[in-house]
Amino acid sequence: MEALLRRELGTSALRPAGHSGGGCISHGESFHTDQGRVYVKINSRAEARRMFDGEMESLTAILQTQTVKVPKPIKVIDLPEGGAVFVMEHLEMRSLNRHAEKLGTQLADLHLHNQKLGEKLNKGASTIVGEQTDVQFVEKFGFHTVTCCGYLPQVNDWQQDWVTFFARQRIQPQMDMIEKNSGDKEARELWAQLQLKIPSLFGDMEIVPSLLHGDLWGGNVAEDDSGPVIFDPASFYGHSEYELAIAGMFGGFSGSFYSAYHSKIPKTPGFEKRLKLYQLFHYMNHWNHFGGGYRGSSINIMRNLVK
Repeated sequence: MEALLRRELGTSALRPAGHSGGGCISHGESFHTDQGRVYVKINSRAEARRMFDGEMESLTAILQTQTVKVPKPIKVIDLPEGGAVFVMEHLEMRSLNRHAEKLGTQLADLHLHNQKLGEKLNKGASTIVGEQTDVQFVEKFGFHTVTCCGYLPQVNDWQQDWVTFFARQRIQPQMDMIEKNSGDKEARELWAQLQLKIPSLFGDMEIVPSLLHGDLWGGNVAEDDSGPVIFDPASFYGHSEYELAIAGMFGGFSGSFYSAYHSKIPKTPGFEKRLKLYQLFHYMNHWNHFGGGYRGSSINIMRNLVK
């Protein structure tokens, strides 16, 4: 792999930097190169290229908003023996602590970024030009490429309507996988009822698409000396509330984070029920990744929402 990295990165130096890491999906290592330190994620799965391409596009999209720090993506490289590696900037990260409040503020800025572009366009600016490449206002829900939450692909086809997008392209594919793997009758029946109920959870809300990280749990946030960092995104344009669902499932976010976030994006009526609806996606996604240990949480949410 090291010879491949030297060639693809155009570097004569490639020395292990003594940092390794990763989660339950990929393994990571850091290297010194001619251009500085890089972090390399390695995955031997057949679908690794698709997964890393989606992550690279997600990081690029977040980076262009200039709202919250992410590692700069460099290159996705196929491995000859199968799988792929994803090379990105190495950041000296530690657990989120001092900068939790700042992350809340910056995450809200990320979510408001597209809305602000729309407001500028309405005031007569034909394009919005920043220091980076032009960032266009996005009026639909979706993303320009497939992204993966874990290793499962997300359907990101563009939709005009958020409720349609969420039901058809987030919950339905998860339900299809559960059906295929376990044929769970109760889950199928509850989902049939819940589909009819979902629109009532939104009333006449107007939802402007927000660029989301998409998988913002405590393991995907950190800080460095400059402030908070988010990584491992599974981005798409969706409802800002969706972002807070997995954040609330596994802990790792302080009260100061939520206070700072909601000072910029206040809760609206029905927030708690919609949060449960969005958590349903993540519980079902975990059910499909890791097995039936997440069935109970998925079923309970559906039961409570259809009452």
